Amino acid sequence: GVVLTLGYNTAIFNLWFRFKGIKNIINMDGIEWKRSKWGLFARAWFYLNDWCGCFIGNHLIADHPEIAKHLETRCSPKKISMIPYGADLVESADEQHVRKLGLNPNQYVLCVARLEPENSILEIVRAFSVKERGLPLVIVGSIDPNCNAYHARLLKVAGESVRFLGPIYDRKVVEALRFHCAFYIHGHTVGGTNPTLVESMGAGCSILAHDNPFNRWVVGESAEYFHNEKHCSQLLDTFTKHPSCKNCREKCKSTFNWPCICGQYEEVLVRITD
Repeated sequence: GVVLTLGYNTAIFNLWFRFKGIKNIINMDGIEWKRSKWGLFARAWFYLNDWCGCFIGNHLIADHPEIAKHLETRCSPKKISMIPYGADLVESADEQHVRKLGLNPNQYVLCVARLEPENSILEIVRAFSVKERGLPLVIVGSIDPNCNAYHARLLKVAGESVRFLGPIYDRKVVEALRFHCAFYIHGHTVGGTNPTLVESMGAGCSILAHDNPFNRWVVGESAEYFHNEKHCSQLLDTFTKHPSCKNCREKCKSTFNWPCICGQYEEVLVRITD
């Protein structure tokens, strides 16, 4: 009847569904070809598939209004539904998960991200390291300084209070890290509705985020925003002493809850099948 394809990076192969007469809904994810981590060949491939997905898919899902605007430059708005990513609410978490990592509840700053240039990790680390903050910055994400020059640079500029925990795949541990952090810092500059951002909202984190249309739409007035490395450092002066909590959990509950989002997907699937 109908296929739901998550991501457009191999959209050209979805021609098979067209040939078979199978309706295909494609979630177009972020604007992957704009990510600075990719080389010329990869960017060209993603750019081609961005266009292919728009033409080959019977219907498109954008997970953010800015992604919808981007898709509207390639196809009719009638072909697009905007459905964001979701998150579960975290209203309690075992603090022993945090203590086992050598951390004290509410006594650390958290960043969970792929350690890539477009996520502003270098800027965040430098901004945090220019002075003693009284709290450690804890970064969760895969790091390999021997094979990745960007990762090696991160370690070089990081102050003593910056801790790289590497990847953590235990959901309960990551939830506890979010729930018990003093505040969460989010440097992503491209993409749509970012999963780690809405999951931090669901955990009730105070949030300091990079100022761009993607993050602004997701968190709105419930976060503070930095424009660049210098501005980030200035806001950290205040945030490390008095984190600003603006009830992100309530916005997550009203806008990014899974039952509502799954219901929207179901509506599109039924409509396209009819």
